[in-house]
Order: sequence, then C-alpha cells, then structure tokens
Amino acid sequence: MRGSSPDAALYWLARMLEAGEDPIFILRRMIILASEDIGNADPRALQMAVSALQAFQVIGMPEGRIILGHAVTYLATAPKSNASYVGINSALAEVRKSGALPVPLHIRNAPTKLMKEQGYGKGYQYAHDYEDGYAGQECLPERLAGRKFYEPKGHGYEKNIVERMEWLKSRKDKA
Repeated sequence: MRGSSPDAALYWLARMLEAGEDPIFILRRMIILASEDIGNADPRALQMAVSALQAFQVIGMPEGRIILGHAVTYLATAPKSNASYVGINSALAEVRKSGALPVPLHIRNAPTKLMKEQGYGKGYQYAHDYEDGYAGQECLPERLAGRKFYEPKGHGYEKNIVERMEWLKSRKDKA
C-alpha cells in the first residue's frame, strides 16, 4: 500500500489471509498507514480504514475479504504524505527538549476573578470577530513563536492545505 501498487497490496493481503493472519490486525495496520503514510494528502483514507474495520467487525469472513480488498486498493492508490507523522514527532521532540513552556497568558482561560486579575485571557483575539474568521494571533509559547512543526508536502488534498497556510501567513504578515 505504501508503494502505491494496488496489485501488490491485493497480493500481499491474499497471502496474509491464506497464511491465517488475523484480519483485525491487518485492518489495524491499515488505520496506521492511513495516518502515517497518507495523512492529509487524502483525509478520507483514515475514514476508509476505520469504516473498513467497523464493517469487517459486522460482516466477518469470508465476505470480509471484499471489505479488506476495497480498503487496500483505496489506500494503495491514495496520494501519500507523512507530513503529519513528521510534524507530531517534531513537536514531541521539542516538548521533550524544552519542557513544559508556559501557556501564553492571552490564550489561558480565565474562569475566576483572580485569573482575570493575573492577566489570563487579556488580549485574546476571538477569531470569529475578524474577517474570514482569522485573527492571526500567535498561540505558541513565546520561546517557540513562529516555529513550524507541520510542513505539508503538497500532494493530494495537501495542495489545498498549502494554499490555506500561505493565505493565513499573508494575513498574519499584514496584521
């Protein structure tokens, strides 16, 4: 599936099924692949993989092989991007390196009078009060301001995400 070959994916699926591999294990691996290797290049891939698991649990074998075949051919032919996978690993590495940096005061909830007095929520810009629902306010800790963790590759639906991120950046630069 990772290599974008539906024929090879079907063959190896058939080999695993004939060898007695648990179809639930195969489906769990498909769900992982949908996020790790396809990600936002085709956000429907995760829905497909989860739906295949649910459908298989209702149907079982032998007809469940059709559901498995449906899912592997979809996932094999989907555009691929591991940008979300790389992004979460990068963010986790940063958290491990820098520790629990303070939450910026403007995005802290202020449910009490004391918190309000301490500046919690002060200066928060509610996105829906702005044109196009975007305020452009920095939400990372001060030490990480401007840091990028998610770098979409521009495959499949990620093309739209790249365009959206460029638009957001242009709006932020004007603010």
